[in-house]
Amino acid sequence: MAQTLTDQIITIERALGERMIDHALIILRAWMNELGENNPYEQAYSDIEEQYNKLFTEWLTSDDPKGDEILDGLTGDTYRLTDAVYLDIRLKRGIAPEMHGFNKQSHQSILQYFSYCPRFTEEDWKWFREVNNDSNYSAVALLAVASLAKNIREAFNEQALFALIEGINGANEVVAEQCLANAIILLAHYDVRIDYFPEIQNAFLEAIHEHDDDAEEAFRILGAMISSCKTSWQERISSGEMTIDDLPEELRNLLELTGSDDSMEGVVSWVPASEQEYMQGLIEILPDTWVYSELVGDDQDRVRAIAFAYLSIGRMDLLWEHIEEASSWLVRHLRKGSNSPKDYINYGHCLLLKGDRMMAYETYRQARTLCKNSKEFFALFRPDRRALVDHGIPVEIVYLIEDKLLSVN
Repeated sequence: MAQTLTDQIITIERALGERMIDHALIILRAWMNELGENNPYEQAYSDIEEQYNKLFTEWLTSDDPKGDEILDGLTGDTYRLTDAVYLDIRLKRGIAPEMHGFNKQSHQSILQYFSYCPRFTEEDWKWFREVNNDSNYSAVALLAVASLAKNIREAFNEQALFALIEGINGANEVVAEQCLANAIILLAHYDVRIDYFPEIQNAFLEAIHEHDDDAEEAFRILGAMISSCKTSWQERISSGEMTIDDLPEELRNLLELTGSDDSMEGVVSWVPASEQEYMQGLIEILPDTWVYSELVGDDQDRVRAIAFAYLSIGRMDLLWEHIEEASSWLVRHLRKGSNSPKDYINYGHCLLLKGDRMMAYETYRQARTLCKNSKEFFALFRPDRRALVDHGIPVEIVYLIEDKLLSVN
């Protein structure tokens, strides 16, 4: 069965992540054939293919100390060519719309344009910079920034990412913060690719250090981004844990601009569950990304702060080696009245690892009673199986606990 376009993109990303340029060129060749003989990418394709073959031939006979550097540069060039050809393929197949400007007075037009436009003009970027630096256009700028970030996530756009990074130091602090948050998310999203775009890395580092050498603001945004993933806005609003007034300012602005009403139903329906799933997946890979290493690094105070930010959303990811600290935090949290099943599960993990099996079981049982059914409980418990076993709990004990919890009413 022929690969879908999505499958082909995944194949290319994996191949270029390993600097296997020939694998990517095979798919690129097929795309260019689809575009026809007069496509504008033949010369760039030939140049990359020729340089790659030359590099491989030289590697067979000698060790060029600059070989890795050359290969990284070629990989970045292949990414750029892929993005350009992919854009035309999307246009040709009708996946992406051909767009020619937007109505600057219409919020809906701005939303649609910056969310879906495949090709931006210099005039677009000029307008983008102007509204980002004018406090009178805060709401419009936030809408454009959020929409542009969505666009980049769908199809990498080097120029658009540079525009967001430039906005980090814009005159409007609210918009600048939103640019920073989206830049962090996108750098994590494109983590493997970003290694081959040092210009983007350098621009981001320069931007976050411009006003504060230690990048404290960027680190604060990172922590807030993690903490905000505890539960979806839908669930928190429906349960009464939060109200519309508790929503981030940028979201309230977007709700107003996109016409959602002020009822709970309007907010709940506006925030897609897929977005929450996306952020949860991003949080999972975050500690292994370049942007995380730059913002947290080996600073133990920051490492500890982020570890507890993870724990606050129910994830033990960074504290399995620090059970006593995790246990103390969870005890305080539970005493304050937390009724989160995941907090009880994590505390049960701590007790189990400390050897108190009876109390661990009772704590797990409490978590089970807080869940609607066993399916909901095991969806929270089972992802931690591997970590428990890796930290010394026999797999038989894990299965025995699960078996007993299955019958809890």
